[in-house]
Amino acid sequence: MRSIAAAVGVSASIFLLSGCAESPERAEVDAEMAGSAEACDADNGGLTLPDGFCAAVFHEGVGPARHLTVTPEGVVYVAIAQQPGGSGSSDGVVALRDTDDDNRADVMESFGEHHGTGIEVVGSFLYVSTDTSVIRYPLPAGDAMVPTAPAEVVVAGFPVQRAHASKPLAFDSSGSMWVTVGAPTNACGGQTDRQSGATGLDPCPDYERQAAVWQFDADRTNQTQTDGERYAWGIRNAVAVAYHPAGDGVWVVQHGRDQLNTVDSANFTAEENATRPAEELLRLEEGTAYSWPYCFYDLETNRRVLTPEYGGTGDEVGRCADFPEPVAVYDGHWAPNDLLFYTGDQFPDPYQNGAFIAFHGSWNRGPLPQEGYRVVFQPLSGSAASGEFEIFADGFAGISPIPSPGEAEHRPVGLAQGPDGSLFISDSVQGTIWKVVYPES
Repeated sequence: MRSIAAAVGVSASIFLLSGCAESPERAEVDAEMAGSAEACDADNGGLTLPDGFCAAVFHEGVGPARHLTVTPEGVVYVAIAQQPGGSGSSDGVVALRDTDDDNRADVMESFGEHHGTGIEVVGSFLYVSTDTSVIRYPLPAGDAMVPTAPAEVVVAGFPVQRAHASKPLAFDSSGSMWVTVGAPTNACGGQTDRQSGATGLDPCPDYERQAAVWQFDADRTNQTQTDGERYAWGIRNAVAVAYHPAGDGVWVVQHGRDQLNTVDSANFTAEENATRPAEELLRLEEGTAYSWPYCFYDLETNRRVLTPEYGGTGDEVGRCADFPEPVAVYDGHWAPNDLLFYTGDQFPDPYQNGAFIAFHGSWNRGPLPQEGYRVVFQPLSGSAASGEFEIFADGFAGISPIPSPGEAEHRPVGLAQGPDGSLFISDSVQGTIWKVVYPES
């Protein structure tokens, strides 16, 4: 462990959780109350945090939450994944508001017949992604939270795929939108992918439309994938994608490969599969190829090595020397699912200008216990890491060791910054949303 101290119709259903009447005028968020220790839970909502921080359960039971975003007025929008028969909202977006500034939502509304991962407030629109499209809603006026106008299609027709299908979103301030299109395979192994003796296709045909981050015009509607540009490729799956607020480009945290020992049991043990392939923080350069599927970053030797599908036995570097190095690396199979550059002023100086990463937790670490299930902070200086990462928020799983992912009580997936500089975290298991504050600010 490392440490540093097609257009979609709208269906709306409304729940007033506290029985309150019409929301009051929300000219600004009451930052003083938002940063008070009295507004936190005595047990920090079950989380462990660095000294000086505290947390409250902002809301729970929204359903299988994915990413989330917050308006300047403090309305929290949460993307909901498809889960037939599950608890929580059956709609694709949940909107939450705290009307009395106690760090707990007392009004919830839900809408949308779509489900997915990406969600972002940009200007006067709420952008939402499904597994094959990006749509947007004009934000409602005044205190309303549910859009009254129908959704517009921004981009449609992404490939239908079973693996790595979510479409996370990132935006800059100049009208560009980036969309992750994940690889449909583990290591481009064709019909033998994930099987013993799998061999990789070379060159990998997934590059044509997948295993990449694509750039689009965020203000243009009715686009298809070919209307965009393939920005960078050779990226296995980057659910965590963000544009650096200082104009330092698009960054992702890549999910590393699985099943080394399944593919090549002669050269890789199950324990080596659990611990050797890193999750990678990458700063993307436009027009650049990254190393998937030919290589993985090996935490044992701290370098990229060839994958078994391309002739690697754990030692060979070969073509892997030609690819860009990661900014930072993280433990195997932690599953990075969101990336947030902190721009607020509520958190103390060590957290300024760095990045928070939500790790959803592993599934492919057997026979070792599962790992991840936490939020970390990565200090940065410009486009480089300025130190080792810190485990910022832990305790989500509620059990240690974690024998299997199904036994984790919570799995963090989304991050968002509130207008007062607080940090919101979403959970995909019970649909819990936490708000983390620094009361001493």
